[in-house]
Amino acid sequence: MAQGQLEQHSLKRVIGRKVLLLFVVGDILGAGIYALVGKVAGYVGGALWLPFLVAFVLAALTATSYAELVGKYPQAAGAALYVNKAFGIPFVTFIVAFTVMMSGITSASAAARAFGGRYLAEFVSLPVLVGAFIFLALVALVNFAGISESIKVNVVLTIIEAFGLLVIVVIGVFALFAGDGEPARALVFHPANGAFLGVLGGTALAFYALLGFEDSVNLAEEAKDPQRDFPRALFGGLIAAALIYMAVAFTATMLVDTKTLVDSSGPLLEVVKVAGLSFPPKLFAAIALLAVGNTALINMLMASRIVYGMARQRIIPPVFGAVHPTRSTPWVGILFTIAIAVILVSTGDVAPLADTTVLLLLLVFALVNICVLVLRREGVGHGHYRAPSWAPVAGAVVCLFLALPITGRAADVYLRAGALILLGVVLWLINWFFVGRVDKVDPAKIAPPD
Repeated sequence: MAQGQLEQHSLKRVIGRKVLLLFVVGDILGAGIYALVGKVAGYVGGALWLPFLVAFVLAALTATSYAELVGKYPQAAGAALYVNKAFGIPFVTFIVAFTVMMSGITSASAAARAFGGRYLAEFVSLPVLVGAFIFLALVALVNFAGISESIKVNVVLTIIEAFGLLVIVVIGVFALFAGDGEPARALVFHPANGAFLGVLGGTALAFYALLGFEDSVNLAEEAKDPQRDFPRALFGGLIAAALIYMAVAFTATMLVDTKTLVDSSGPLLEVVKVAGLSFPPKLFAAIALLAVGNTALINMLMASRIVYGMARQRIIPPVFGAVHPTRSTPWVGILFTIAIAVILVSTGDVAPLADTTVLLLLLVFALVNICVLVLRREGVGHGHYRAPSWAPVAGAVVCLFLALPITGRAADVYLRAGALILLGVVLWLINWFFVGRVDKVDPAKIAPPD
């Protein structure tokens, strides 16, 4: 009966391998590469492509775990589902879901700071905070209006984001043939704390640009053949994104000196402005704003819907599940997530907020890697991809290592991440006091609808 009910309420399986691949690439591309190229350069100097390469290799370890788990459990719930199946502890499931939600808000906050910076300045001169607040207000209005991402909109935005990065790659190829720039700078290390710690710190930050593949798990329930298609789309998308990122990073460091990249909140715009191949800076700035804005919008839509789902599951106070009578949107959840974003934007810049996102998801990824091994004892009635046993082990170790202060991560990042998780604990305790003990959590009802 339970299986019948699950099938009855399952989403239609309509997404093929090519569209799934495009979704994976689209989830990865966005604010990370447009905003953080310069910040990564601050760790390693000219060889800023290297942290992106290392981050890709390390992210691929965790991707093997997601590929196996999606094949076993093709449902739209992600890490919370896997933790729930592995451990069956409601509080742990809640904390994982809450941490994923908070990572979305910190990511959106980083994108908001990037939106209010150099790219926006190409059109209007505003303080970064003012631009970020205006952007968050627009995101809140769109969220309140009930506009969600559709497949067609996501595909169009992915193409636009990829086009902007392709422009940078073409600029780089043109510069190489024209003899412009300094290609040798891409091999120069200028790390403040030595080569190892410099690459380690840069990799921890570059990881932000590759985190989006976690969101693609939510499409598993709509894939035609998730057991075969998802692993191929996941690894193919990671490879495609990594190649694009490395080409963009190489072009940026070849054409723009490291100090300019580090100091700019719109590093790729600096590349366009000095390129021998002419491209309208305002047009590129508009593309960058769209890419950064799309990242924030998707994350805030996700976060508010997860708050709503938690409230409907009665694992946080029911007031957070309130729905507006005319717009049918979770207005309390929207206000709650936007309020947190405003506080984050007011207290952190792009790099620290991106680093907070990385820290939160590294902890989630470590658990997912552990879940793969725990769930090996549970068979399923269909074939699926199986990760090499060493990969989840290495993935968990790598994630925990990258979460350590040895990466050069500032203390305020740990304080911010700790405060956000503590907020979840407080909400759980308040709910326990007023509503009662939670004996069971259904992650599928927490996951935001696509």
